[in-house]
This record gives sequence, structure tokens and C-alpha cells, in this order.
Amino acid sequence: MATTVGYSEAEVLGLFTCVGLSDQKARETLKNEVLSSTLRDAILKAQGVIGSSIDKATGTLLYSAAARLKDQKRLGFLVEYIAKKKIVNDLQLTAALDYVKSNPVDPIDRVHFENHCGIDVVVTPEQIEDAVEEVIQKYKDQLLKERYHFNVGLLMVEARTKLRWADGKSVKNEVDVQVLHLLGPKTEADLEKRPKVAKPKPVEAEKKEAPVVNGEVQLESKSLMEQLRGEALKFHKCGENFKTEGYVVTPKTMELLKKHLERTGGQVRTRFPPEPNGILHVGHAKAINFNFGYAKANGGICFLRYDDTNPEKEEEKYFTAIREMVEWLGYTPYAVTHASDYFDQLYKWAVELIRRGSAYVCHQETEEIRGHNPPPSPWRDRPILESLQLFEDMKKGKFAEGEATLRMKMVMEDGKMDPVAYRIKYTPHHRTGDKWCIYPTYDYTHCLCDSIEDITHSLCTKEFQARRSSYYWLCNAIDVYCPVQWEYGRLNLHYTVVSKRKIIKLVETSTVRDWDDPRLFTLTALRRRGFPPEAINNFCARVGVTVAQATMEPHLLEACVREVLNETAPRVMAVLEPLKVTITNFPSEKVLEVTVPNFPADESKGFHKVPFSSTVYIEQSDFREVMEKGYKRLTVDQPVGLRHAGYVISVQNVVKNKNGKVTELQVTCKKSDAAEKPKAFIHWVSNPLICEVRVYETLFLHKNPEDPAEVPNGFLSDINHNSLTVIEDAMVDVSITSANVFEKFQFERVGYFSVDPDSTDKKMVFNRTVTLKEDPGKI
Repeated sequence: MATTVGYSEAEVLGLFTCVGLSDQKARETLKNEVLSSTLRDAILKAQGVIGSSIDKATGTLLYSAAARLKDQKRLGFLVEYIAKKKIVNDLQLTAALDYVKSNPVDPIDRVHFENHCGIDVVVTPEQIEDAVEEVIQKYKDQLLKERYHFNVGLLMVEARTKLRWADGKSVKNEVDVQVLHLLGPKTEADLEKRPKVAKPKPVEAEKKEAPVVNGEVQLESKSLMEQLRGEALKFHKCGENFKTEGYVVTPKTMELLKKHLERTGGQVRTRFPPEPNGILHVGHAKAINFNFGYAKANGGICFLRYDDTNPEKEEEKYFTAIREMVEWLGYTPYAVTHASDYFDQLYKWAVELIRRGSAYVCHQETEEIRGHNPPPSPWRDRPILESLQLFEDMKKGKFAEGEATLRMKMVMEDGKMDPVAYRIKYTPHHRTGDKWCIYPTYDYTHCLCDSIEDITHSLCTKEFQARRSSYYWLCNAIDVYCPVQWEYGRLNLHYTVVSKRKIIKLVETSTVRDWDDPRLFTLTALRRRGFPPEAINNFCARVGVTVAQATMEPHLLEACVREVLNETAPRVMAVLEPLKVTITNFPSEKVLEVTVPNFPADESKGFHKVPFSSTVYIEQSDFREVMEKGYKRLTVDQPVGLRHAGYVISVQNVVKNKNGKVTELQVTCKKSDAAEKPKAFIHWVSNPLICEVRVYETLFLHKNPEDPAEVPNGFLSDINHNSLTVIEDAMVDVSITSANVFEKFQFERVGYFSVDPDSTDKKMVFNRTVTLKEDPGKI
């Protein structure tokens, strides 16, 4: 149990009970160290104003102020008004708390404050009577009709709106008196309960699989724009940064915000700031949707800013791929910028930070300062001029890598002390070449680049919450505009890894071909596999803009993919494991043409033609030599229809090779309208295109391949060696001969497939995107 500094537990309990708190409430309060300290200070300040005796009503207001006030420097100001009974009810206190939150800079304009809070405003009984009478008159007809079944709360709300500072009990009493005067005493009919009107049942929507987050089923039904628009997220309004909890206000804050608003016109500004040292993955899709989507939903702009402060790992292919993926998801950056665009300004600010005594050059080695409890730097208090000279020497290349860093004098929220602002790297930069040998860190660069670009909402994942204090501290330390950092939960998937280091390991060990291997969940891999960008965006919307980290099942993403492809992917026929079928009584000597709808459920979307000859190919699984119960497709004794052809075929002869494997079926055909309706229709191809089909399963065997508890020998030991099956001689109808790379189709009764970039003029290659929904009733 906490006690406030300098006071015993008994003394603090005595203070709390003397202002009207029950013994139980006082003890509960004492468990909260922050609240205990604030309430104790409030009581002592009040006693300093009015003496030791404090009535219960005043004590209640003091408790409420202590519990709700965020800016403790305003405590004495509010206590003075409460103690002197200028603030006498919760309504006035709420207005006062709102005012001090909206006006964080001294001095407070007392006249404006008192007008805002209704200080010394007297509402007479006559005013209350007149206001209630006006409201009663407005609803008189409805009152006479419904009598005491009328919602009297509506009268209260309207009367209180007219007289904001009126005493609530007085208004309630006047309402009761005037209603009684109008309606008279309650009758037996007034006392009867009204029968409940049965609400019409909503039309049951199509059931969709719900995401499971930490064991709980959750599903966000609103669109992404609905989730991000206006005040849906409770974010601050542009220019009202100071209203955000935890935001640090300095004497220069309001002037800086005023100039910021002059530059931006109150426009929402966000940024997506990836490091160009790897390919974006599905988790980044949420970040892209959140940053670009929030700006779009609120009439703002979003920058694509490359955080290119680590020249050792940056490559042109990553810059290109990142922008390509942002645009693939449907977003256009307002501007494409780089942290390196601001290197000169960042350096000047670092020098200014040293001049202000807020940074110093340190010679501790990297290993010494790693972790959360490193030894204090012996160079922390070195003279400012000495640090200025040493920092200049760092810039001129007079130190080897690791011999010196520039560190900021501050403690982060996670306890880490004096984070590094600059380090030495003798690696040419992708854009600036050999101009620099010192490079800023994320902790130094990020907030200052946000400030330069006048970002209003700096949106980042939850793990950066520990850096929020350094974000605010640094902007304020050099007196520049300070944006607000907001955090949201990361999006992860089971059965995969997204770490750049681990993906590189998978590539190096030839477990996967490259960053765009369709078994990965990088965005380039998902595109190659055939996932439409709309489906990925829909998935992010379903997950919702959550603060908690979400780890989702891949099949939930696949469900979003099916929804999109069901509406957009034309249907064609393809056979993955062909079985030759010869129609011995084919009705024509020539090859016929069959017209097939691109979307059988909506023939307005067009048709394509496929050849139909005496030789067709069906799936091996669509024939069984021995009939089994419930099997509805082709057998020796059971005919089957050919989809779209208008014919039913019956087996006459089964041809086998020397090993007894069925290699050909000889059948006869009959027009569908002349034959008994078959139990099933199957797909087929004739004069087909021979192509390669790649079928994918999960890359890992366990849900969490990075979890030592599930996979003790590391993620590389958890590889599913059956994650890729290559079918070299699949057959597909010739209507797709001219299909482009990434074009998507539904192979009827098989699944959704996409044209792979490995396709050539000689042979097309298809990736299976997702299977069709399973129907357990069909065999």
C-alpha cells in the first residue's frame, strides 16, 4: 500500500476521511500512489485557503478534480475555486477541467475562465420556472396523449440546455411540479406498464468467419474509411495537440502550433516511413492503410518518407518495391521524401542540442550501452565546447567506427538512458554518397522529420510507445513544432515469419526463391500469388484499427481474397491431373466451339469460346472404376454431364497400362436434353494449353515457428517440405493464351489461380492463389 512522501498511512487516511471519504474509499484511494499524492496536495491547499474544516460536498469536488486533472500544475488554481465555493457542482468542475486542458499556457485568463465555467452565475427560481414552462408548452400535445408514459428525461435535457448552470435538482423538481399541474395525479392507466413492442428481427447477414485475437473472436464490420473518419478514433483535432494525454507543453508550444496551423491550414498530415532495407510484408499493409487511409478519410495528405539512415543495408530495389507496393494497394503519396533530404538540417539541430547542454559526445562502446541498464557514461558532463569540437571531428572522419557517438541527455519511457543520436559509419549513402560519415538514428531522426513535414498525426505501432517521451523531449529541446504520436497494434499472421533477417535466411538457404516467393507474406509475394490489393485492404479493415496486437489465422485473409476474386476472376476450365477421354460417337468430324460464360451467375459479363472435340481431358479424381456410396461423378455405371457442352457421357471401355493404371476412357455421348439428368456435371478441356501449375501450402508446420516453446530447434527446423507442389503438365482451355502476368482466373471446381511472372511464350505458369470453399457434402 502506498503512502505519500513525508506522511504516515494513518495521517493520510485521516486527511481523506476528514473531507467525507468513507474508510473503505480512503483505503482504496491509498492504493493508488499518484491519486493519493494529488488528493493529499489538493486537501492541504484547500485547508490553506479556508482552514482545516472541509465539508463533504467540497471534499467530493476535490476528489473528482484530483482523479481527473491531467496537468498537475493547475491543481492549486482549481482548488482555490473549489475551496472558495466558486465551483460548486460537477458540471462546473467538468467545464473547468476542459478549460485548463484547452489552455495549457500561463497565465490563465481568469475572466474568460469564469465565464466558461459559470462562476458566480445565479439562476433564479423564476428563470427555472420560465424555462421549464417553455419546454412543457413545446411538448404539450405529446404529453397529453402519452401522459406519464412520456419520457420526462427529454424535458430535463432541454431545460438544462437553456439554463446550463441551473441546479439539476431544482430543474427536476420544477419539471415534476409543472407536469403534475398539466396532467393531474396518476391514474390506474398511467401506472400500468406498457407492453413491449417486439422489435423486428434484422435480416440475417451472410455469416462470415470472425478473426480470433488472443483467443477471442472479433470482427470489425465497418469499412476502413468509417473507422478512420472524423472523431471515430478520438484523435486530437489539428492544432489541438496539447489536448492529448501525455503531450508536453512548453512556453513556446502555443506559438509553434499557431505557426504550424498557418502553414498547413488545419489539414491532416500523416506519413508512412519505412526503412528501405527490405520488402514490405502484410503487417505493413495495415500501416499503409492506417496512415494513408486516415489522411484520405479526413481530407488530408500522406507522405511516403524513406527512413534511409542506415546506408549499410539500403538498396535501390527496396526503394522501388516499397513505392510500388504502396501504389499497388491503391494509395498515391502526396510527396515522396527521404530522411536524407534533411541531413543538413538535422546536423544543425544536433549542434544546437549540444549548445543547449542536452547532448554530448560519448566514447562508450556499443556493447557497453546496449540494453536497459548500462553503466552511466563518464563523459555525460563533459564541457559543451569540448562536445562541439568532438562532434565536428566525428563529422570530419577523425574517429573510427564505434569510437564516438552523440548521445541525448534524457531517459526514455522504458528506462533506457541517453539514447544515441548520431553514430559513425564509413559506408557511402545510396543518395548522398560520401558526403557524410555520421548518420542520425531513428530516435533522433523520426520526430524531427515529422516536425519538418508538419505531420499532425504520427501513427506508429505499439512497440514505439517507449519512444514517445524521447519524441516529445527532442522537439521541445530545440523548440520546434511537435506533432502527436499515436500508437496502434501490429498485425501478425500465424504460420509465417516477417522478420527481414529471417526472410533473408530463408532465401540464403534456398528454402524460398526470393522475397516474392508466394509462400511468404511479403506484399510482393502476395501479389505474385494472386492476392488482389482490395482483399488485403479489406482484411486490414476487418482486423480493425486496434490498439492491441492482433495475430490472425491466414485463412481469414484467404476468405477476403475469395470474396474479391469471386466477383472479379473470370471462370475458365483447367485440369490439373488429366485423364484422357475419347468420345467414340462424337457428333461432328470437325472440332466444335462451345460458348462459355465468364461468370455463369452473371452472363452480362461476357463469354469466351473453347474447342470441343472427340478427345477431352477430365480430372483423374472425377472417375472411379469402383462405385462408392455417395460418389456422384463418372463411373462405369454412372454417366456424368460435361459443363457448358450440353452433353452427357457414359463409359463404354476402360483402357489401362501394363501396371493396371487407367490411362484412357472410351465413352459415348448423348445430348443433355435427350439423356436422363446426371447426378453431376464435371469440367473438362479439349485441345488444351499445356501449362505449369504451382500449388502452395503453409511454409511452416506450426502456428508460431518463432516460438521456442513450439519449435525448440528454431524456425528453419519447422519448414513444411510439402509447401510447394509443381504440376508440370496441367491443361487449361486455350481462351487464356493471351493472359497477362498477375491476371487472375477461377479454374472451375478447382480454385483461384494467377499468371506467374515466370510465364513465357512457350509455357504459361500459374500460381494457385486460394482454394474454392470446401463443400463437405460433395464427394
